Amino acid sequence: MNTATPPASPTGGLQGKTLFITGASRGIGLAIAKRAAQDGANIVILAKTTDPNPKLPGTIYSAAQEIEAAGGKALPLAVDIRDDDAVFAAVAQAVQTFGGIDILVNNASAISLTNADATPMKRFDLMNGINARGTYLCTAVCLPELKKSAAAGRKPQVLTMSPPLSMKTHWFAPHTAYSMAKYGMSMCTLGHAGEFKKLGIAVNSLWPRTAIATAAMQMIPGVDVALCRTPDIMADAAYCVLTNSAFETGNFYIDDAVLAAHGFADLDRYAVTPGNRNFLPDFFVD
Repeated sequence: MNTATPPASPTGGLQGKTLFITGASRGIGLAIAKRAAQDGANIVILAKTTDPNPKLPGTIYSAAQEIEAAGGKALPLAVDIRDDDAVFAAVAQAVQTFGGIDILVNNASAISLTNADATPMKRFDLMNGINARGTYLCTAVCLPELKKSAAAGRKPQVLTMSPPLSMKTHWFAPHTAYSMAKYGMSMCTLGHAGEFKKLGIAVNSLWPRTAIATAAMQMIPGVDVALCRTPDIMADAAYCVLTNSAFETGNFYIDDAVLAAHGFADLDRYAVTPGNRNFLPDFFVD
């Protein structure tokens, strides 16, 4: 079986559910939002971009238009997830607008593939503030609403875009600061999965096997985007995870493995360059 999108969930998909997605103005976050919107989901868009930027296409407002065109409802919010007050206010606005939060997608991330000599502390703080701290903050602030969702039998989830944990030197040595920040997100998944299991809140991570053609990837010197896959592969894999009728928590999923488990063997449609099979591998996947 191989269709344009993953099969509809026996639980009714994401219709009527509210997703709180960080970094949703473009790339993987927007792709996940638009896939959920096809089911009629409510999407809370958190990102900083409010004005068009020629180097980084997409704003919270253009994202809202795309989400609503796909069939969902959108609440665009200009938020820096390093700002505690801003995150609390965003959750309050989400609850006021949609009545609660069922799913948190921790997607926002900062990247700098630099070694110790080329990583000033300001950049270190930026990556750790957005990646590790931002993931922890958003999860903690959304938790009361996720508990309410669980009590109502709505199967709440936290899904974080972060890799399987590894202590192998080669994933740290070239860019220790970034690896610490990214693995910090994965440590949130590991810890919160255990902590929230008794609450009925599933917590998992999702990561691509290959490089994904995002704006951030295009800004990395030496990366040939033609050898990447599109963000749609992550969106479809996320959809499969989020509509799983079984309670599964503490997993570190890889996008193509998720799709294969759901009957999708032919992934050619996700290639940026049609027919390409020689993809750039992503970081942190052995």
